[in-house]
Amino acid sequence: MAYAPAHRAFYDADSHIMELPDFLKKYADPALRDAIPEVSYSASLVTDEEVAVIVGQGNRHSAEHIAAQIALGDRLIESSKEIQALGAFDGADRSRALDLLGFKRQLVFATHSVAMPFSPSSKITPELRYGATRAHNRHMADFCGGDDRLLGVAIIPLDEPALAIAELDAAIAAGLKAVWIPHRPPSERSPGHIDFDPFWARLAEAGVPFLLHVGGAPLQQARAWMNNGRGEVKDWMGGGENLRSKDIAILHQGPETFLSVMLIDGVFERFPALRGASVELGAGWVPSLLTRLDWVAKNWIRADKNQTPFSRKPSETLTAQMAFTPFVFEDVGVLIDQSNPELYLFSSDYPHVEGGRDPIKRFEGFLGERSEAVREAFYAENFLRIFPGARVSEPALARAS
Repeated sequence: MAYAPAHRAFYDADSHIMELPDFLKKYADPALRDAIPEVSYSASLVTDEEVAVIVGQGNRHSAEHIAAQIALGDRLIESSKEIQALGAFDGADRSRALDLLGFKRQLVFATHSVAMPFSPSSKITPELRYGATRAHNRHMADFCGGDDRLLGVAIIPLDEPALAIAELDAAIAAGLKAVWIPHRPPSERSPGHIDFDPFWARLAEAGVPFLLHVGGAPLQQARAWMNNGRGEVKDWMGGGENLRSKDIAILHQGPETFLSVMLIDGVFERFPALRGASVELGAGWVPSLLTRLDWVAKNWIRADKNQTPFSRKPSETLTAQMAFTPFVFEDVGVLIDQSNPELYLFSSDYPHVEGGRDPIKRFEGFLGERSEAVREAFYAENFLRIFPGARVSEPALARAS
């Protein structure tokens, strides 16, 4: 029996690879291989000792470990976590995991390998930044290539528009289904700058969504905000390099700013076929975002001489062209009541511990007495609005079984 109940289709908007140290180097162009760093687990629950054991086994879990994970059955999501999870870094094992999870499709993101290509540092040369990007995308395509339920997510920094277009074309040709973009100003420009219009146009034309995700901008606030005279604060994992209480409190500000300026700069207006989602960045901020942008459009944008008039209210535009994943602890029922049921996506975050031991149960508790239509939207139809080609037909279901 699978974890996801069989009476409903579940489409998972967030899952991850747990990259081994050579994740980028293995797929990099030979001339860049030595310059590309190994993947680091320093800001992670995973220990160097765990990684060393797996590497020593030929970048594999042992047969005994895999058998024990499979034996968990429908309890896989409860206990199979981080780098020890079934399918954490092996595509064939991930297919077995997806059989046990029961999700029809699953977006697959990287975890740690984006640190260098997404870094805002101007010291990273374009050749190295986009070389690491290409290596990531090659590896992601390989990981997901054996199972059409796995929807691989490319990464593409926007800093160099021409190079970003080249990587986008390569990612589409490789069969990747979405593009994760850092939610920071690319090279001192708005994402709505005219230099990026060819990129957004290509996404819209190809029907490939863009995605924002935690890790697409620095996780931690400036040190000054943490200086309260009471000493250093540990992060939620017990270390010092991941999210702390003040960091999570304002985590939404980065994606909210990115999407707000995209909308005000008219990107969604110019490219109505463009679709996107904000993933693992919470959703508690979305109802107020819609309200705020509506009154900005009504009262402020009339003074903006660069602004083309909107054909729809911003709240209507974002409802049509965007979607958002709530954290497992956020009351998605209340968010729906405050906005609308078309905005939110189910996600498991497998195999990260942040996804919880039973995300469906948690979300069901928040949905309460709301209708079957609301549930269908949350678990499937909103995902399929962003990824219309992902719908699983009955013949495909039969093949997968």
